[in-house]
Amino acid sequence: MSSSGSETDSVASRRSKKPKYSKFTQQELPACKPLLTPGIVIGAFSLIGIVFVPIGLASLSASQDIVELVDRYDAECISANDKVGFIQDTKTDKACTRKITVPKPMKGPVHIYYQLENFYQNHRRYVKSRNDKQLRMKDSASVITNCEPEATSQDGAPIVPCGLIAWSLFNDTYSFSVNKKAVEVNKKNIAWDSDKNKKFGSDVYPSNFQKGGLVGGAKLNEKLPLSEQEDLIVWMRTAALPTFRKLYGRIETDIMASDEITVVIQNNYNTYSFGGTKALVLSTTSWIGGRNNFIGAAYVAIGGICLFLAMGFVVLYVLKPRTLGDPAYLSWNKENPDHPN
Repeated sequence: MSSSGSETDSVASRRSKKPKYSKFTQQELPACKPLLTPGIVIGAFSLIGIVFVPIGLASLSASQDIVELVDRYDAECISANDKVGFIQDTKTDKACTRKITVPKPMKGPVHIYYQLENFYQNHRRYVKSRNDKQLRMKDSASVITNCEPEATSQDGAPIVPCGLIAWSLFNDTYSFSVNKKAVEVNKKNIAWDSDKNKKFGSDVYPSNFQKGGLVGGAKLNEKLPLSEQEDLIVWMRTAALPTFRKLYGRIETDIMASDEITVVIQNNYNTYSFGGTKALVLSTTSWIGGRNNFIGAAYVAIGGICLFLAMGFVVLYVLKPRTLGDPAYLSWNKENPDHPN
């Protein structure tokens, strides 16, 4: 009888939903509870200001040393009244020559970007129009989920890579010469290694791409796997804002001040149908990357505000000091806070 009773008690204890007691569940773990005395507050604000202001000034200085040339060419490189018809006409020569004078020395490598405005790559239907499984694995070439309307060719064969993002691949091209001497553009290693190695397969090859009635952008080399098509990889990392830049290539040589850069542009990409703009950007880099004054300005602003607050607290504490209470009376410093003396 006693044996049966003990078994019943053990089963009941196993079925009990009462939570087990622990310091974690009861929020009794050791914790830091600092006292915000005037000295600690003033010291903290002063430390933040002393650290942030020099970082901001160094960032601004590095950003100002960057040489950046921006040449918008979409309006200058087309003369026809019917701009959309001009771009869509495959028989028209769309070559356009632009000349850029370098104001300051540009130390190589000089990064080449194309800049688009009013292009919403973050649109929900546009971002979804791809199939990552198809891009990674050869056996998934027929997987075209979410790729409509660029999922299959006119004869019903699956398109690789499918979707609107790949279909709208940027297809303007640039060739450069400095002082009438041709300069080679290095287009290797312009994409992220993580994208090349993990998101695009080395055994996946393009097929049925840009073979429909309406061509959206650039064509791909069907003899190269997707992991080596870096222009495509750069383009398919969609931008968050409607104005964005993407890396086209690099000029590895230095360019001196007053040199004249001649750019022959094949103006193929249709930004005219949606009121977008195109620009060519040549830029050097520094330890902070490209030109970006916001980071330096933000550091200086935050550091300046903290220094101002620290000085304000110092003046306030000198003019109207307050007597601090005895920290021994704080609840967490009492031995038994539930039964005060």
